[in-house]
Amino acid sequence: MSDDPVMSYLETHADGYLRELADFVGIPSVSTDPERAADVRRASDWVRARLERAGGDALQVETWETPRHPTVFGRYDGAGASAPTVLIYGHADVQPPEPLELWESPPFTLTERNGRLYGRGVSDDKASMLLPILAAEAFFASGDGPPVNLRFLFEAEEEIGSPNLGPLVRERREALACDVAVSADGGMRRVEAPSLILSARGMAALEFTVRGPAKDLHSGLHGGAIANPLHAAAELVASLHDGGRIAVEGFYDDVEPPTPALTEAAARLDFDESDYLAGIGAPATFGEPGHGTLARRWYRPTLEINGIYGGYQGPGVKTVLPSEAHVKVTCRLVPGQRPDDITTKVRRHLERHCPPGVTLTVTEEEVGARAYLVDPDAPAVQAASAALEEVFGTPVEMIGVGGSVPITATFREVLGVDTLFYAFGTSDEDIHAPNEFYRPERFRMGLRAWALLWRWLAAMPR
Repeated sequence: MSDDPVMSYLETHADGYLRELADFVGIPSVSTDPERAADVRRASDWVRARLERAGGDALQVETWETPRHPTVFGRYDGAGASAPTVLIYGHADVQPPEPLELWESPPFTLTERNGRLYGRGVSDDKASMLLPILAAEAFFASGDGPPVNLRFLFEAEEEIGSPNLGPLVRERREALACDVAVSADGGMRRVEAPSLILSARGMAALEFTVRGPAKDLHSGLHGGAIANPLHAAAELVASLHDGGRIAVEGFYDDVEPPTPALTEAAARLDFDESDYLAGIGAPATFGEPGHGTLARRWYRPTLEINGIYGGYQGPGVKTVLPSEAHVKVTCRLVPGQRPDDITTKVRRHLERHCPPGVTLTVTEEEVGARAYLVDPDAPAVQAASAALEEVFGTPVEMIGVGGSVPITATFREVLGVDTLFYAFGTSDEDIHAPNEFYRPERFRMGLRAWALLWRWLAAMPR
């Protein structure tokens, strides 16, 4: 048992915390499903109650309503005016669990199997966002309170693009004023070493519909005489790339290459391409020529087709010429690119390449975010690196991530602060997929790491 009262408290209560995690995972807080709205609110209420129990009278907790799902806010100022203020972000909503038949255990029953904890949302983001609440509780229980002032911001719409969080942050900017933000959403590259994410790609999204005849037609009576919208959609999709390079005019115009520090950090990483392929079950890598696999995943933009649908989808044969075809597209963006500019360029490309005999409708989605980049020499990054190295006993890898966390751009724009990604899941944990899991030892390490982070941040220059 540690002589440190905070660490001793965390060690003593670790098993109980895992039981609480099971309760949290048991709430099916699927934010995209209107039928789960009550469950999403129940998850937010659970977070609020847990924050209140962690801090007692020292922690002010409230629920901020939005047009869709609620956000939980917590405030602690007991460290004093000379201490930094740290904003902690996380999300209580999860992805849908489907396809259910691929789960080996019920998705909303936390199940331990082969040294892993399985359940929807356990890695993204419920285990990692619970950790700072529990670390705060340990400080309050020790009698001194956390060494930094705290702002907790736990939303329930991250999995649908955080449509209401940006306006909420702008509205509540005074309450959220801080010196640094720390995101409990994110993760680490691999189990063997700790890592800090220094960059995240942005995102732009759109959907297009190709229409032909006014109704579905008999393919024998009309095939060959009328343009097939599915054929036209396939032609449009094919036009978007030339090999691994995106063929949209002007797509790369504003791309800023990664900084030398990021390039050098990536070159130092222990990365085995064959292990990567084996881990995801792919036969080979593919992408933009002239760039390695890590650069393609972290530092280069993409245009991906996320779904194509139309016509008959049931068993057997139905000889139909469909009236419509639909395609969903997302682009991951890098520094220099703007979501609105990219969707405009993709829309213009589609309009120029639309085949004859069909009409095209393009809908630009509201979901969008610019890329994010933080200086590896920033004091907060150095504080987090020191905390992680103390817990893991090995040097910290500085990495990028291909996904997007839109709120980081909002924190920088509205609050004027950088965001640290400080989550303890790893990239192999099948988030958004069946059999999502989390390693219990990472949970215990995360408890210590959060407590140490606040101590290191308390000592950093302001």
